[in-house]
Amino acid sequence: MTDANATRRLANAIRALAMDAVEKANSGHPGMPMGMADVATVLFTKVLKYDASAPFWPDRDRFILSAGHGSMLLYALLHLTGSKEMTIDELKRFRQVGSRTPGHPERGHTESVETTTGPLGAGISNAVGLALAERILAAQYPTITDHRTFAICSDGDLMEGVSQEAIAIAGHYKLSRLVFLYDDNSISIDGDTSLSDSVDQIKRFEACGWNAVRIDGHDPEAIEAALKATENADKPTLIACKTVIGFGAPKKAGTEKAHGSPLGAEEIAGARKALGWDYPPFEIPEDVRSAWAEAGLRGRAARKEWESRFEAIEPAVRDDYERRLHGDLPADFAATMTAYRAKLYAAPKEVATRKAGEAALEVVSTALPELVSGSADLTPSNNTLTKNMTVIRPGAYGGTFMHWGIREHGMAGAINGLAIHGGLLPVGSTFLVFSDYCRPPLRLAALMGLRVVQVFTHDSIGVGEDGPTHQPVEHLASLRAIPNLNVFRPCDQIETAEAWELAVSSKTRPSVLALTRQNLPQLRLEETAENLSAKGAYELAAADGPAKVSLFATGSEVSLAIEAKAKLDAAGLPTRVVSAPCLDLFFDQPGSYRAEVIGTAPVKIAIEAAIRQGWDAIIGSDGGFVGMSSFGESGPYKEVYAKFGITVDGVTELATRLAASAA
Repeated sequence: MTDANATRRLANAIRALAMDAVEKANSGHPGMPMGMADVATVLFTKVLKYDASAPFWPDRDRFILSAGHGSMLLYALLHLTGSKEMTIDELKRFRQVGSRTPGHPERGHTESVETTTGPLGAGISNAVGLALAERILAAQYPTITDHRTFAICSDGDLMEGVSQEAIAIAGHYKLSRLVFLYDDNSISIDGDTSLSDSVDQIKRFEACGWNAVRIDGHDPEAIEAALKATENADKPTLIACKTVIGFGAPKKAGTEKAHGSPLGAEEIAGARKALGWDYPPFEIPEDVRSAWAEAGLRGRAARKEWESRFEAIEPAVRDDYERRLHGDLPADFAATMTAYRAKLYAAPKEVATRKAGEAALEVVSTALPELVSGSADLTPSNNTLTKNMTVIRPGAYGGTFMHWGIREHGMAGAINGLAIHGGLLPVGSTFLVFSDYCRPPLRLAALMGLRVVQVFTHDSIGVGEDGPTHQPVEHLASLRAIPNLNVFRPCDQIETAEAWELAVSSKTRPSVLALTRQNLPQLRLEETAENLSAKGAYELAAADGPAKVSLFATGSEVSLAIEAKAKLDAAGLPTRVVSAPCLDLFFDQPGSYRAEVIGTAPVKIAIEAAIRQGWDAIIGSDGGFVGMSSFGESGPYKEVYAKFGITVDGVTELATRLAASAA
């Protein structure tokens, strides 16, 4: 048997398992795994540096299936190469509740799945982040970091707008250790891609600073030659693999009918005959199984050699590397932040929380060398480039700050990749109103439980003169709606420092810091070692006696609540103020604590320069709200606040009216 025939036989095992699993589930996408089976086989048996017995080996090559609808390709590869978790029974349970084989790959749910894919384009941007992470860590740990990132992407991935942002980033920063294998089959769910697309992907990638070639995706020798040619590349590489979707299916191959539904018993029988695969469903002949198992262990020698090099490095460096990979913080980090807050208490300051965030970030990043900051071209406004940081540049990856360009979606997806890689703690930033562009990656970060931090400044109508296009009103509620995401809106420099401490300490939950453009007074003046923001909300100012009014506020509106309290107290309405820097953390607290903070005052009012949605869980459906119910307006920020009634007088008038009604 020739080498090409042997490779085709190994690839046919992938095709058969994909057909069988999709058919048994009566749901799925058989066409992509069948079309890309030859490419994947060459990659895994000839090129990829991995060891199936050690799936989390730090210096392994990363494989990303951006075309996540073809998940059976990945599950078949994991099974065949020897994943202990990916048994034949799991393949038979494809797309079933509780299985390790969900419809689209999920990081943390299935061993060896590097990232959660499915939303097209997400894997592409993640892969760029993974490749960047390797370069950054290679600059910091040159003797133990030397691996590559390979991603399979589809026509759909490349049509999504985020792909342009991601490939432009990779090309500009010369991420030469990155290879995309493009499943160039010219088919989408609607039919031939010519229905909606005529882009020359080769020229497109070349224009973005990539090497790009087109090959026959069913020719093992051409596939191997193209992959081997990337080993010493000076740019990232696109290999457009011309394939036939549903390869081997007698009637449906090359058509959209092989894309998103089972082939059917008759078509599968025809495909088995065409492929020369004369075995029952889910049965793999011993020669094929043993060849795949051998491929799964091909990288064992490289892993052991790496482990020897790792043991030879200085113990302190080795310990810090392992700490970073595990996501642990230095033992003295909490003490560092407590000492920093003590300095803030000693010198109260009126300052915008974006500036307070910059000062806190400098302390945090000095303590955490793994932190990599960045901004989507708003660096002077976001204040995420601190004095102790150096800028990462093309070919020079030893810095700790990334200029992402005006690419919020690509930035957020790449940041997920940095976190997925391990060893780095990524921070991105833009204006809060542009978090809409970041939302898909933020959702995936929350789903994967990634420690990423997004700094979103200019957090309200306090943006002022830029007007309603730049004044977020629905964004806080929208972000709070994402499960497993902490949204912090601190009221002063103390809460801002606390928010930073909590964000970088959260191993399994991403964080958003919504920070102001305008200056805010320091409201926390009494020093405490406790991080009061950790419970999400707390009583900032108590009432003098039984409270008749409870005011709940976040961010810039907390100082407004404090001023309103003084007027209400003077008017004979004892008032308390609750600062709620993170509603997500507050709702995580026991019911007894939530009840204590919410209190029993007959009048409850929430104050936030945003929409009401989400606040009724605290104030009740009959509670008062001072905030926004429309878009904003251009003008000096104090005048904009006054126009919408978000003022001390607005709060006191509402509280007085509600108190009279409750009497």
